[in-house]
Amino acid sequence: MEHNQKVKIPSTVAIWLLCGIIMVFFQVVIGGITRLTDSGLSITEWDVIKGVLPPLNQEQWEIAFKKYQDHTLQFKAIHADMTLSEFKFIYFWEWFHRLWARSMGFVFLFPFLFFWRKKYLPAGLMRDLGIVVSLAALAAVFGWIMVQSGINTEQFVWVNAYKLTTHLSIAITLLSFLWWATLRVIQPITAFSHNQKLRKTVWGITAVICLQLVLGGLMSGMKAGLVAPHFPHMGVAQDGSLIWFSEVLFKADEWNWNNLFNYNNNSFAPALVQLLHRGTAYLLCLLIPILYFRIRKLKGNKNLNLSNNLLLISLIIQITLGIFTVINSLNDVVFPTLGVLHQAGGMLLLMAVLFVNYQFSTGGYTVKK
Repeated sequence: MEHNQKVKIPSTVAIWLLCGIIMVFFQVVIGGITRLTDSGLSITEWDVIKGVLPPLNQEQWEIAFKKYQDHTLQFKAIHADMTLSEFKFIYFWEWFHRLWARSMGFVFLFPFLFFWRKKYLPAGLMRDLGIVVSLAALAAVFGWIMVQSGINTEQFVWVNAYKLTTHLSIAITLLSFLWWATLRVIQPITAFSHNQKLRKTVWGITAVICLQLVLGGLMSGMKAGLVAPHFPHMGVAQDGSLIWFSEVLFKADEWNWNNLFNYNNNSFAPALVQLLHRGTAYLLCLLIPILYFRIRKLKGNKNLNLSNNLLLISLIIQITLGIFTVINSLNDVVFPTLGVLHQAGGMLLLMAVLFVNYQFSTGGYTVKK
């Protein structure tokens, strides 16, 4: 009679997967720096081989700078007085973002071949890693589609916010999938798989966090923080009274598809995105503490208690970073540290809720005996 038996996977595989998570995490962080420093359009070509090396002499730097000047509206619109030294700064971040992506490929490939030859990888993990590789390839392709949206176009000074958000969403999906696969390796047995009601609650909160991250990508892409850099209100009237909702949202003629797609020509879409981003944050401030105390009532194991505490701590840190990011959005423009930290906090919050959710799953990889 067939039955499923948990697979014991060598610890070296777990270390390899954890290294992969760290690299993907920082790839998204570097991508955030690239976006928020206006560096994403500094390299106007996608050269997989020759693009490994940056310009190495003055002539090559001048050629790269000339391409940026000629092929992007961004230079003409907001960086017309940029010097070559300033161009080198934004070029570095885009180049480093691409170099880090290439490095991840090597870090994945060679250990994978070794573990595969040693038969350390069960079929379920092989399948999951195949999905991870597919997501990585999709993220790379969509990254270039995103960059092209800001090259040789008269519509966008920056890359298209919707394509940026799609690129970010794919990367975060990759991170989440790899994190879940790693949990199945390092914690093959879970203790609360029978509590389906609570598991559905956690999945619901996970969906809200995913929506929040998507809205966060739109916030960054549209520079929506500049529309209402206040908290808890969204503006101040001339008479000194507080504005709790952006006035543009109350104008019926502003609610149309054109304003959503051409967000760079109006304040409607950025104001709407910021309102939704704040709304989901308030919802999480309600749902996660409720979940926290529900789990506290269970006689949970060490991992359940740990994941529950990490989720609450991550929420507190993320909300704090979000508030300071908004109110400093007008000043934090040279190197947007708060925005980068806020994006990183969002990923940690998602990983924390997945860690909680995993405690109610069926556990690690299995083979039929």
